[in-house]
Amino acid sequence: MTNASVLLRAARKSRGLTQKDLAQRTNVDQGRVSRFESGREAEFSTIERFLSGTGHRLYSAPTRRDDAATIAAAIRRYLRAGDKYGALRELIQLSDNLDSEHGLVRGILGLAEPEPTGDRVWDAALAALVDLRLSEEGLPSPAWVDAPNRQLREPRTLDVDPADPIPAPADVPAEFLERGVLVWRDTLASV
Repeated sequence: MTNASVLLRAARKSRGLTQKDLAQRTNVDQGRVSRFESGREAEFSTIERFLSGTGHRLYSAPTRRDDAATIAAAIRRYLRAGDKYGALRELIQLSDNLDSEHGLVRGILGLAEPEPTGDRVWDAALAALVDLRLSEEGLPSPAWVDAPNRQLREPRTLDVDPADPIPAPADVPAEFLERGVLVWRDTLASV
């Protein structure tokens, strides 16, 4: 489940707004926007006001599973800590979350554009995974999955374990191959 600070930051950045821009649009000081985005709790009316300032509305979905934006934030924390295994577990969790839902709810879990993880390979992997799971349901993928910053010029692995062999293109899901991310198809299977 996306926490409100991640949701607002993703909504603001998807519109290319700075915190100062959002503060001006909502008639609050920039410090309040910053505190909220840093995880400070806020009332529903405040969340609604900030989202409205970005041109978004808040809807709820019948799920308790985390969406791509929330998982990306967790992956970013693991990568900053140097824990690629933890980051991979989060990517697999997103795969499980998307696979467990169907129809509109699956689409909602991939809708909000995640903030960058700090590693282009992982950013491309997130886009590929959302594209893969949504296409399995015949759902359209959000525009962010095809953004240039979600594609690699040279194919690369997630580099979790240097001893892992590099998969052949036939062993990589097409959505990952298109974005230059070399992962074994069975990597995405829950264990």
